[in-house]
Amino acid sequence: MYTGRIVFSQLLDFLPRSEFEQCVRRYQGNYRVRRFSCLDQFLCMAFAQLTFRESLRDIETCLRALEPKLYHAGIRGPVARSTLADANETRDWRISADFAQVLIRRARVLYAADDFGVELAQTAYAFDATTIDLCLALFPWARFRRHKAAIKLHTLLDLRGSIPCFVHITEGKTAEVTVLDELVLEPGACYVMDRGYIDFGRLYTITQSLAFFVVRAKRNLDYRHCRSRPVDQATGLRSDQTIRLRGPKTSQDYPDPLRRISYVDADTDTRFVFLTNDFTLPALTVTQLYQRRWRVELFFKWIKQHLRIKAFYGVSENAVKTQVWTAISIYVLVAILKKELKLDRSLGEILQILSLTLFEKEAISQVLTASDAQDEGRESSNQLNLFDL
Repeated sequence: MYTGRIVFSQLLDFLPRSEFEQCVRRYQGNYRVRRFSCLDQFLCMAFAQLTFRESLRDIETCLRALEPKLYHAGIRGPVARSTLADANETRDWRISADFAQVLIRRARVLYAADDFGVELAQTAYAFDATTIDLCLALFPWARFRRHKAAIKLHTLLDLRGSIPCFVHITEGKTAEVTVLDELVLEPGACYVMDRGYIDFGRLYTITQSLAFFVVRAKRNLDYRHCRSRPVDQATGLRSDQTIRLRGPKTSQDYPDPLRRISYVDADTDTRFVFLTNDFTLPALTVTQLYQRRWRVELFFKWIKQHLRIKAFYGVSENAVKTQVWTAISIYVLVAILKKELKLDRSLGEILQILSLTLFEKEAISQVLTASDAQDEGRESSNQLNLFDL
């Protein structure tokens, strides 16, 4: 029987502690702090995410019940909801954001060779945003509509491994296309977006940065056809054209030629039209890239279902951003854990197991390794089992 450290303590081995301390020093997070350090704050918030705590009182009650084990979990300071609330209110949210970027860089290296279903040499990103509704009375700084508040999570997702490499949090009324200005464009990379991001001036900036884009075209696009390339209509392709924009403003915003690809999805009989500045990729590969854009939608769905980002422990902008960035850190940490321990389980399964075993004294690899022993010992039966469906 394993009698070493608890699972939570072993989980901390996957966190680069020295780089966390660098993030804290960068923003003077521990300035005049005596007992409840930034590390204590992060670990308490990580515990809340890993175990699905609903409120500060819930966090306090659970951690106090586990008080004899907190030292071994790395939490040195006393845990009180008022102390945690003050820390989330006053300590710079950029500490959590910068540390999340440290984990993201590590995860991207681990997943760099992963296959995402498209034969592509360069890096491919999906860019989109999701809205999280809030109460206007509690979050007046996040005004969205007349009687509603919200924040938006603008996310750039690396399609290899589904790792979020850029997250920008804004109030709900921020136009999504304007966040393109915040991206640090990577030469040679491909950015896949929906038609809500069509702004030809900003798309031309991507071209001038020697990067590529794939975006779904709007129906009222005014263009002039220049030439066509042959396509295999059995694959769903209908046309592959070189065009130039003809509108008085759009032609000035984007003066270079564009590639227009028309495709019909055989399953839904839906017609899609894509615009790209990449004239070297096969037309079918362009359509496959856009199909993989749905990974960013799945990412939004996953974090909303499995992490605490729809109900917040504080109402200030700083507290909300701290919680969101901690949630992203936990998502990336679980992804790192899956890759480094070579686990066959999904991220959701890993998170559920950790939520029940954080303070158990058992090897983390053993806890998370899938076991088929029960399946092998199960007697065969002709009767359907409800839980196998």
